[in-house]
Amino acid sequence: MPPASQAKTNPKKKTLAAGDMVVAVYVIAAFVMMIVPIPSWLLDVLLAINIAVAFSVLFSSMLSQEALDMSFFPTVLLFTTLFRISLNISSTRLILTTGSPGNVVETFGQFVGGGDLVMGIIVYAILLIVQFMVINKGSERVAEVTARFTLDAMPGKQMAIDADLNTGAIDDKEAKRRRDKIQEESSFFGSMDGAVKYVKGDATAGLLISAVNIVGGIAMGMLRRGMPLQDALNTYTILTIGDGLVSAIPSLLISLATGVLVTKGSKDADFGNILLKQLFGLPKAMYIVGAVLAGLGIITPLQTFIFVPLGLAFIIMARRMDTMIKTAKVEEAVEEQEITEAEEIRKPENVTSLLSVDPIELEFGYGIIPLADVSQGGDLLDRVVMIRRQIALELGTVVPIIRLRDNIQLNPNQYIIKIKGIQCSEGEILFDHYLAMNPGNVEEEITGIPTVEPSFHLPALWITEGQRERAESLGYTVVDPPSIIATHLTEIIKAHIAELLTRQDVQSLVDNLKESNPAIVEELTPKLLGLGEIQKVLQNLLAEGISIRDLLSIFEALADRAATTRDTDLLTEYVRQALKRAISSRYFAGMDMAQVITLDPKLEQEIMQSVKQSEQGAYITLAPDRIRAIIDSTGKAVEKLENMGHNAIVLTSPVVRMYYRKITEDYYKDLVVLSYNEVESDVQLQSIGTVSA
Repeated sequence: MPPASQAKTNPKKKTLAAGDMVVAVYVIAAFVMMIVPIPSWLLDVLLAINIAVAFSVLFSSMLSQEALDMSFFPTVLLFTTLFRISLNISSTRLILTTGSPGNVVETFGQFVGGGDLVMGIIVYAILLIVQFMVINKGSERVAEVTARFTLDAMPGKQMAIDADLNTGAIDDKEAKRRRDKIQEESSFFGSMDGAVKYVKGDATAGLLISAVNIVGGIAMGMLRRGMPLQDALNTYTILTIGDGLVSAIPSLLISLATGVLVTKGSKDADFGNILLKQLFGLPKAMYIVGAVLAGLGIITPLQTFIFVPLGLAFIIMARRMDTMIKTAKVEEAVEEQEITEAEEIRKPENVTSLLSVDPIELEFGYGIIPLADVSQGGDLLDRVVMIRRQIALELGTVVPIIRLRDNIQLNPNQYIIKIKGIQCSEGEILFDHYLAMNPGNVEEEITGIPTVEPSFHLPALWITEGQRERAESLGYTVVDPPSIIATHLTEIIKAHIAELLTRQDVQSLVDNLKESNPAIVEELTPKLLGLGEIQKVLQNLLAEGISIRDLLSIFEALADRAATTRDTDLLTEYVRQALKRAISSRYFAGMDMAQVITLDPKLEQEIMQSVKQSEQGAYITLAPDRIRAIIDSTGKAVEKLENMGHNAIVLTSPVVRMYYRKITEDYYKDLVVLSYNEVESDVQLQSIGTVSA
């Protein structure tokens, strides 16, 4: 007894075999009819089957939701064309040999053609013209264009699928399904481009066969049956027209199905419903049509009893449709309101969403909304994306998502920047103005609204669009409002980037490094240092603007020193020394002689003697008056260096650097403090001032 799985698959195999058998019989019958004469009654049956198949193809094409639902349509075109040609051969044989091709052919010749030779020829000619010149030609052109555009669009569709897959919008299974569908569409429309030629050739063949039948029928009637020319002409021409019509009508249906399939534009609704909705779904258009028809019936000599009632019917239909649309809108609005109210009643108060805090927020008044609205030409969103990219390249860390939202409680032109829900800075812009700043070498002043640049607190002027070109020609630095906000946001993020680095971010960095350098990661964590300790070292580096992009060098330095100490401040100093090439490149690149400030050796010795160690780390025990003296001396040296046009850089011995940094960081946040071990040997240094106390 076969297993259950085999029993389940057997019916499917039988069904497939039966379907294959039907198709095989259909094709074999076509070849048999070309060779073996068949009786007239069998020809009637086969002609009826041909008409039924044509109607089936037409309505299947109309009701299919998308073109790929009829993916075997090119093959169907080939089989049906072959079957019709075989029927033409069989009917021709019966017409020429017996003069009685069966009831179907005779009925089409007598009834459709009206039993009149001239009328039959005209009707047949019109059918051929419509099929050959209109439907076939249009379908051929549409299929050709569709095939070309489908092929051209394939790379773009493939890239869109890859993008969705990379962003996690779809999974591998969905991506494979979409790729397969693209391939199927390409193959289908490519096949349709060639298969339409069958339909066109079928119409041409029908015309030629009819001509041959008329000539051959007249010859057979006169030579074999002794019929007069007039009788032979009437008899065989009417039979030939009937034969042509009984083949041309199914061929016309197949041609129409081809046109419907290649021009199908919607896959979300049934063909009939969407077609009627698009044609008669606008009440205003129906009112106009009704008025025009009624006007034609009243004003012109056209039949009033036809056009006026038809116009009134359109107006009544438009009125009913308008009422239905309004009622549907009201019902939909009420239903949505009821659903919303019911959901609010059913669900308990959910405060979980209120507990989350966005790492970075940019809130702005309604006057700044156009800068963030893409539909109004605003590019603030694009600038925010570039900020995250810029900081990632510069500092080697991923900036959290920046939340943008409007706040009606703010002034129209005001914006605020929040870090972890706390406001850190704010600014105000004039939407239609530009910010002009004097870099220090501009002699001629321009008029404007005095203000302060929000990022670096420099004096500036708000100027109009008309003043922009003149200000730039005079040497002013002119900035547009989106750039002001973007620069301000960038500086705030850089100032707080250390506290924005979470353990989860560090874990992501570790995982990325582990893919390419698993050995160093396995050696360092968790054996030597925990994730929190690594986070602290990275935060120390970011707090002083040191990039952590070279994570491999950082981890190697930590692995070398973590065996002897787990003091994160001391480990940070070792890492900084390992990154001296990057540090020197940042602060001394392009300088022939670097101007710096140094510490008095006596002061360095005093600082080191005041350092005390505890379980929580090292701390300084200097008296407040000594700290004040160090701060004042530092301020004088920094002012002297800045007046000379140089950035303030203080150079100390390695053991003193971090302690001196702790003393001064609350007073001089932008002061750069380096140790001698963090400077490359090829950098030429010149001491401009000395800090002593």
